Amino acid sequence: MAARRLSSILVSRSLSLSSASASPFLSQGRYSILRRGINRFSTAAVAEEPIAPPVEINYTKLLINGQFVDSASGKTFPTLDPRTGEVIADIAEGDAEDINRAVSAARKAFDEGPWPRMTPYERSRIMLRFADLVEKHNDDIAALETWDNGKPYEQSAKIEIPIVVRLFRYYAGWADKIHGLTVPADGPYHVQTLHEPIGVAGQIIPWNFPLLMFAWKVGPALACGNAIVLKSAEQTPLTALYVAKLFHEAGLPPGVLNVVSGYGPTAGAALASHMDVDKLAFTGSTETGKIVQGLAAQSNLKPVTLELGGKSPFIVCEDADIDEAVEQAHFALFFNQGQCCCAGSRTFVHESVYDEFLEKSKARAMKRIVGDPFKNGVEQGPQIDSEQFEKILRFIRSGNESNATLECGGGRFGSKGYYVQPTVFSNVQDDMLIAQEEIFGPVQSILKFKDLNEVIRRANASKYGLAAGVFTKNINTANTLMRALRVGTVWINCFDVFDAAIPFGGYKMSGTGREKGIYSLQNYLQVKAVVTPLKNPAWL
Repeated sequence: MAARRLSSILVSRSLSLSSASASPFLSQGRYSILRRGINRFSTAAVAEEPIAPPVEINYTKLLINGQFVDSASGKTFPTLDPRTGEVIADIAEGDAEDINRAVSAARKAFDEGPWPRMTPYERSRIMLRFADLVEKHNDDIAALETWDNGKPYEQSAKIEIPIVVRLFRYYAGWADKIHGLTVPADGPYHVQTLHEPIGVAGQIIPWNFPLLMFAWKVGPALACGNAIVLKSAEQTPLTALYVAKLFHEAGLPPGVLNVVSGYGPTAGAALASHMDVDKLAFTGSTETGKIVQGLAAQSNLKPVTLELGGKSPFIVCEDADIDEAVEQAHFALFFNQGQCCCAGSRTFVHESVYDEFLEKSKARAMKRIVGDPFKNGVEQGPQIDSEQFEKILRFIRSGNESNATLECGGGRFGSKGYYVQPTVFSNVQDDMLIAQEEIFGPVQSILKFKDLNEVIRRANASKYGLAAGVFTKNINTANTLMRALRVGTVWINCFDVFDAAIPFGGYKMSGTGREKGIYSLQNYLQVKAVVTPLKNPAWL
């Protein structure tokens, strides 16, 4: 992966509150002989002893009202190393009582505390000091992210943590630029609008990009003057606790940012349904998003923003630069172990270049370096946990049973941890499960199309609408597709290009609302109209 392409990456994805049933590994059964003939990968040796992460675990409790505290129940849960399945640390397990404590602290901080009453410039300065501290502790934070999540350390340290810093500096810049309008009215009235902080924001973040999603949600909420209760994913609680401590070192008042680690059905549900939470933001699966929105509606009808699942089309037209398209399609699908909501997971290729594209895509996948994410040069680490690992293998089995052609991969890699071989399917049809559902793993599905109208129809025939990629040299083709595709982001001759200022969100069942940029501020503000009579005005 070229650094120039990764330097602008900022991706998101999902936390599911439901559990999947176990399934036998695909290394067993009638496809094992086939795979022995095709699974030749350039890989790092997973059988080696895992590299010791260069960081200590210092924060495992809940952060409520500026203090690290045990859960009310005293219970803990283990967070696991996906390289081995072994316990990294035991984390305080928050539940409904802890959510109550955190919401009470946030409510007091908002109603009585200094944060919303500071000048916006002072809020900005605290956010900038926090960004400086994250930058100072870059390597430790990156090591925690990789240890807890399994993504390559080089990706965490050189790409994701610097982007977190950039995001908070971006939102710090917005803090003193949020203002209302003066509105002309029909009559002798002075009319103005006020943009006010919404109050206590509940935020639920996923496990695939834990700290990036922390930044996407916490940054705009704080810039607008709100208080926050954030629930981290139970798979990846470590970095949110670490950086929340840095926020208080930067001068954030107690109670403004509270972090509760715990499970979705307990802590997550309690936050979504809490009567004293004024707004809810969730990133995760579409299925869980429905539950979250329902709980919000059934309680106090709090507004909800949702960034949910995707099945993004990656369209390679007949005039595309094939070598570049192959590399970008590989990146679009396999980046972050395929655990991206906007992954280009339906690769549509024009029939005239299909065979060439397929052979080169297969070759690229077989060169992908899989191994310990702390090892230099590794492109792909383990999946997040056993549940996701087994889910991916079930989808691979479904592809085989649907008569898609398994070109490479198709099973687990190594004998320890949650590693999956980079997998490529050809001859994929629209009605196959692997072409319809979000796999969230390193499985590329390559489909064939004949003309533009056909690929538009097929690309849009999905319940999702998060993103799309288009590869063409024809500006007319690009213009046609960018308007026809029912998605929130269209990348033309590129993919996964993100920036703090670029809005991100989906159509259809990929969610509601937008993250990042000026649009994200709207999620955390109320608009109030103020009307005052004018006596003998000089002008109207």
